[in-house]
Amino acid sequence: MSPRPTADPATDADCDVLVVGGGINGAGIARDAAGRGLRVVLCERDDLAAHTSSASTKLIHGGLRYLEHYEFRLVRKALAEREVLLAAAPHIIWPLRFVLPHEPHLRPAWMIRAGLVLYDHLARRRRLPASATVDLAHHPAGEPLRAGLRRGFVYSDGWVDDARLVVLNAVDARERGAEVLTRTSCTRLVRERGAWTATLAAADGARRTLRARAVVNATGPWVGHFLDQSTPVRSARAVRLVKGSHIVVPRLFEHEFAYIFQNVDRRIIFAIPYEHEFTLVGTTDVDYQGDPARVHIDGEEVAYLCDLVSRHFRRGLTPAEVVWTYAGVRPLLEDESSDPSSVTRDYSFGLDADGAPLLTVFGGKITTFRRLAEDALERLLPLLGGPRPRWTATAPLPGGDLPDADYASFRAQLAARYPDLPPPLLDRWGRAYGSRISAFAGSARSPDALGEEVLPGLYAAELDYLRRVEFARTAEDILWRRTKLGLHLPADAAATLAAWLERHGR
Repeated sequence: MSPRPTADPATDADCDVLVVGGGINGAGIARDAAGRGLRVVLCERDDLAAHTSSASTKLIHGGLRYLEHYEFRLVRKALAEREVLLAAAPHIIWPLRFVLPHEPHLRPAWMIRAGLVLYDHLARRRRLPASATVDLAHHPAGEPLRAGLRRGFVYSDGWVDDARLVVLNAVDARERGAEVLTRTSCTRLVRERGAWTATLAAADGARRTLRARAVVNATGPWVGHFLDQSTPVRSARAVRLVKGSHIVVPRLFEHEFAYIFQNVDRRIIFAIPYEHEFTLVGTTDVDYQGDPARVHIDGEEVAYLCDLVSRHFRRGLTPAEVVWTYAGVRPLLEDESSDPSSVTRDYSFGLDADGAPLLTVFGGKITTFRRLAEDALERLLPLLGGPRPRWTATAPLPGGDLPDADYASFRAQLAARYPDLPPPLLDRWGRAYGSRISAFAGSARSPDALGEEVLPGLYAAELDYLRRVEFARTAEDILWRRTKLGLHLPADAAATLAAWLERHGR
């Protein structure tokens, strides 16, 4: 009796790579892999960016404070990525100038100046000005600060709409051939006949089995849980869960600078202009032991952030003034540091290639997601059939193909193209969608052409686009991740939108 022929995993599989996890790392890996011609499926049990990746401080930065921990390689890598991302998505990523008031009892001025010079020169700057020393008595950023803060330093980094960064990576992945499945869990992985057999469970109860030549575990805070509960693979490496919490308060200052404050416990806190009417303050760093899906800020963290603001600004801040909070769990590489703030933000991989490969992502930060994706593919490609060239370093994200990455010129063109649409609407659309605005606005000459105004400034045409193109399904997806309209609309806006979505089908 002749032996049964062995299946070829390259032809027998439904996809080359199954990516589990729809945060920034998973979406970035799916995009990179799809752009290299691989057959990709991405599954995420909730919405894209539903957890850690929409709970960051929303900065594309090198990590100035990491210099104190001698993480020069990580800072250099992040600074180089800052330039790449500013060019790739100038609509959702833009330069931001930070003011660091000097407090001599915390760090001497020469140390800060030396650190900023190093920060300026660790990687090439093409779009951002260098750091400088400023007199806060005469600088616009000095006016809201308490009188004792007279000297400061100014340096550059970048701002990002973190949740939209994830979504745009997923949109690009799908446009390059990937299948993106939200509200879909991977509940089981089994190695069979040279590939992985994956069981996928959708939120509506539907189940699906697919075969993948390789799997990427990009589940963030759940990396260990996923390995233990859904795979036969065990890892000696672990992540340290650190909670970072933020508060949003009515605008504390009128200028467009951000602040970075030092604290006596050596933590760094930011106060950043946010959504025109608000100031974002954070973050805390607290070890976390609970379920990452149920993380929330506690009263002690709120008080800590309010107290720090009150120590630096002329006007005090009380917890009663907080209009919104959010918290996320960062899955940091465990390095046995006693201080959560000093745990490395770098990333690493675990590769189990005893049969079909399983690549697990440990750690990382939003600034280096693209490099992380490249590195992940460089580890997988030798096991999947040879080299395929890197491509993401020069490829814009959807909506980011603005000439010379010049957002100001693009915004002026929008005003000329849509002269009868309200400027605040164009401001929001320009920052959210960039050149993709025409995909739902077309040649609209008035708001009436956009369909029903479901909520103030939110029209049916945009809602249809968000559901059809950007994977949005619920009011929360739309009001808090695809947009931040939840901050600006009445308390009953979510219920109104949810009812509209129900009537019009999801």
